[in-house]
Amino acid sequence: MNILGFLARLCAILAGVLLTVITLMTCVSLIGRNTSGWTLVGDFELTGSVAGAAIALFLPLAQYRRGNIIVDFFTARASKAVNDRLDRLGALLVAAAMSLMAWRTAIGGLNAWSSGAGSMMLGFPEWIVYTGMVPPLVLTAVIALAQSLLGFADEAETA
Repeated sequence: MNILGFLARLCAILAGVLLTVITLMTCVSLIGRNTSGWTLVGDFELTGSVAGAAIALFLPLAQYRRGNIIVDFFTARASKAVNDRLDRLGALLVAAAMSLMAWRTAIGGLNAWSSGAGSMMLGFPEWIVYTGMVPPLVLTAVIALAQSLLGFADEAETA
């Protein structure tokens, strides 16, 4: 699980870098637009594309640290063993969902590549965004599968 944690943190760092870059780009565009009338053409397209990829890049760390929402209303009085089994089942379902999303995202990327789809203003290739989303979705699925099979690490280990 240590290598999965390292990869999850690496994905989150990359997501943070991407979000910082689009924040700076947006600031430059807004300052230019409001002071001199100059703007970055297509900045909103790049912001949307990069934000989508960043969201996918944050998913592995959220799964690794069990940062997803857990509704324990019905299981609050259940034993630790029952809760552990339900958590493992939930992780297995997350693994299945993330696998499905990775597969469909890869198919979408291949379709975007073969059709030459791009953004409206810049013509930025859509397949690049899809390509950036597939590895973190696969990593999230692998982490969730490992958690469903091996259980969850102690909270001190995931920090």
